Amino acid sequence: MIRKAAILLLAAAIAAGTGTIAAQTVNPDLRGTIGAGGGTPAAQTLNSGLRGPTPLNDEGPAAPMTPMRNTSEREVRNYPEQPPVIPHSIDGYQIDLQSNKCLSCHARARTAESQAPMISITHFMDRDGQFLASISPRRFFCTSCHVPQNVVGPPVSNDFVDIDSMLTRAAPGGRR
Repeated sequence: MIRKAAILLLAAAIAAGTGTIAAQTVNPDLRGTIGAGGGTPAAQTLNSGLRGPTPLNDEGPAAPMTPMRNTSEREVRNYPEQPPVIPHSIDGYQIDLQSNKCLSCHARARTAESQAPMISITHFMDRDGQFLASISPRRFFCTSCHVPQNVVGPPVSNDFVDIDSMLTRAAPGGRR
């Protein structure tokens, strides 16, 4: 008897939650009112700060394309071992099994004329740490780790502090 009552109670709770979401989808004009769908105010505000006012079960409009940061300046790295970001646009670059446009400037033989930084020596090592004559196949697809930067602000506020700032703020005699 108790088991049947628990199952009925669970079914009722699921039905009530489904009714609230359905009411938000079917009648968006009543979404902000307490009586719409019979749900709680918390259940009626099912949206995310990154999505804006678009309900979670709807697809909102695409964000506008932002301009690429296109400079020759190297970006400061935020943490140790961070792959350097790409400080220029890579629109139209072909990076596939047949070719890699990045190597036309960043290969060892091309850096003198292009003035681009050379690929790190770690990109010429295999998984066993042995050096190869050419770039390692597992490092051939640059955009797996390196990404171009757009001119935008952070989508949500954060209090991230890079390692250099943390070290300079450390108290004298404190742990480093």
